[in-house]
Amino acid sequence: MDRRLQLRLKRGQLPIEARIDLHGLSREKAHVTLNGFLARQEALGRRCVLVITGKGRPDWQAPRYDVPWGRDDREIGVIRRALPGWLGDYPNKERILAFTPAQPQDGGKGAWYVLLRRRRDRTRGGLDET
Repeated sequence: MDRRLQLRLKRGQLPIEARIDLHGLSREKAHVTLNGFLARQEALGRRCVLVITGKGRPDWQAPRYDVPWGRDDREIGVIRRALPGWLGDYPNKERILAFTPAQPQDGGKGAWYVLLRRRRDRTRGGLDET
């Protein structure tokens, strides 16, 4: 990826072709939903998508539950923190060229721009499957 494209992504200057809102979903449901969304967008040939995670609540606003330590129910901004790992892990790492937090007009800290790789035509460039 060239520097110019990287800067355009970071500045929010690429057209957003699709968006998904994971805000309010459980961690497991958000992960499955994200994987399906990215697979569909790749198949449609889309390039730049917006993934909305929500910002999470500040710790002082978190509801207090009698939840054992270490469970996701007690964590704040779970999807927001997990997203970079999901994007960098299989199968998404093969679909994604780059990702960066969104600009304020597109959701700021509660959203991410994701740049998908271009689909290659397997019949061109000597990659014929015959």
